[in-house]
Amino acid sequence: MAAASPMESLQEEVTCSLCLDYFKDPVITACGHNFCRACLIRCWEGPGPAIPCPQCRAAVQQRHTRPNRQLANMVSIVQQLSLQAIQGAKGGRVCRAHQEPLKLFCEEDQAPICMVCDRSWVHRVHTVVPLEEAAQKYKGKIQAHLKTLRKEREKLLGWKVIREGRSQEYLKQIQAERQKIVAEFQQLRQFLEEQERLLLAQLEKLDKEIGRLQTDTVRKLSVQISHLSERIGELEGTCQKPASEFLQDVRSTLSRCETGPFQLPEEISPELDERVRGFSQKTTALSETLRQFTDTLPSALERARGQFLGAFRQGGPQASSHTERRNLDIK
Repeated sequence: MAAASPMESLQEEVTCSLCLDYFKDPVITACGHNFCRACLIRCWEGPGPAIPCPQCRAAVQQRHTRPNRQLANMVSIVQQLSLQAIQGAKGGRVCRAHQEPLKLFCEEDQAPICMVCDRSWVHRVHTVVPLEEAAQKYKGKIQAHLKTLRKEREKLLGWKVIREGRSQEYLKQIQAERQKIVAEFQQLRQFLEEQERLLLAQLEKLDKEIGRLQTDTVRKLSVQISHLSERIGELEGTCQKPASEFLQDVRSTLSRCETGPFQLPEEISPELDERVRGFSQKTTALSETLRQFTDTLPSALERARGQFLGAFRQGGPQASSHTERRNLDIK
């Protein structure tokens, strides 16, 4: 007797000894044997809480059985290997149930079947056609769908090219606008820096003139104060002398007491006062102008954005450009 092949040995290991078919929902008993759950349930339908194991005759109770998931996985693998072996031997796909070539097509189930399936009660009332005929029929339907899908793809490719071109135009425009903004703010910064230097230079000149005037005034006042201090000291010393000596030259002493009007320093000229007040007005005007600029610039930009979006919704960027040109012509 020839030795069994490895595949046959595997098939025997995954075959139930009761139904002689592959295990379905296998369970393992307390004595270590495996059976289909449905096969054991049919055995338990008899009298008594336990049945003798079909292989070792040991008592088997339903509550002492448990699912054998590893065996269930092995059954699935063996079925796939067996199906692949049959397909390789017969040169094509075969029916899982009957291992016969799939030569027919069931219209109702939309699936290939074999000749044995066609004779079964399941497909007896169904519309069954040869497999090649069904393939040609459905290939025609699929080709029609493919034609429509290709047209849709061509449309989408066209739109893709248009959108990519438009996006590139937008990116170029954004880059140009970025350069314009940088240039405008650079000019604005240069202008403000020049105005700052001009105002600070004028303030520096005025500061030096006021400093020179202050130095001259202090010098003149210091000279007169020093002269008066000498005169006061001299007269205080004369008053300390004895009466005979004090009155000896009193007329000369009295003449030294008489002094002419003091020369007060030159007042700040009206022109200098006007220049100081003018700078104060310039500072006020600068603050007000900058405040108005910071207040109006964001709102002006937002209004321009709203006008652009309105024109864009009506007719896209070209309509916006036409609107801008019309506005420029009106101005």
